[in-house]
Amino acid sequence: MLQPALRTALQFPPRVTPIIPDPFPSVAEVSSCAICGKKLRSSPVHFCSLCGAVAGCLFAFVHTLLLWDIDGTLIASGGAGMTALQAGLHQALGIQGSLDDIDFAGRTDRWIARRIFEKFSVPYSEENFTRLIDGYIAALPTTLLNPRARVLPGVREILAQADARDDVVQGLLTGNLRRGAQTKLGHHGLWDFFPFGGFADDAEMRNEISPHALRRANEHAQITFSPDRVWVIGDTPHDIECGRVIGACTLAVATGSHTVTQLAEHQPDAVLPDLADVAAFWKLVG
Repeated sequence: MLQPALRTALQFPPRVTPIIPDPFPSVAEVSSCAICGKKLRSSPVHFCSLCGAVAGCLFAFVHTLLLWDIDGTLIASGGAGMTALQAGLHQALGIQGSLDDIDFAGRTDRWIARRIFEKFSVPYSEENFTRLIDGYIAALPTTLLNPRARVLPGVREILAQADARDDVVQGLLTGNLRRGAQTKLGHHGLWDFFPFGGFADDAEMRNEISPHALRRANEHAQITFSPDRVWVIGDTPHDIECGRVIGACTLAVATGSHTVTQLAEHQPDAVLPDLADVAAFWKLVG
């Protein structure tokens, strides 16, 4: 146990909670004493029994989890997704037609495919779905070359800053299939910011994807995130709703097809017109 004098001397920085376990947990040896080099066991406190030095952090940081939507939140694709779906539909099933009457915003690729098949009286099957998606993914790199496809203001800076912070973990919570997400974000050099996510591969309904994203976040970080430190960030009411499913805080951004007023009607924890003010974003989420 830490001596009272050591406890008194410790000055805990903001946003951290001191964890002083007794006895220390016994898990795999992954660190060493900074003073004498003795192997130590990984725990919130590394206390060297050989030389008496503290090696490692005396604090367990309060981690923040950011779960990001893609389309209309991180990037604008300039209609690349719809154009690619039309190309895939023609290539896979020989069907040409407008998809303008299908509401894509906040929906999953599987949900959208089902609506497309219903519109054109095509049986929904895994075979037809795979054929459509294969054609869509094949067309996407070309359709993303349109001049309106871009990273939205503030996004690249926020992602880079989050990536550099030890107390922030970020992943995806999107209606895209993983292949589509990788193609879209890879086109803009953003894919490597996201080591995990929840995708339309997991479920057709958006609310069923968020638990998968949270589970993978916990597994990736090897901690259990507190719900009040989880933020789901998106541009549609569906993003707000799927955040609530996991008890997360929700940040709505009006960079998609919904206005600030429309998003506010769904009572997210916060609404921003965009992410251009990077400092305001961090002030909000911590």
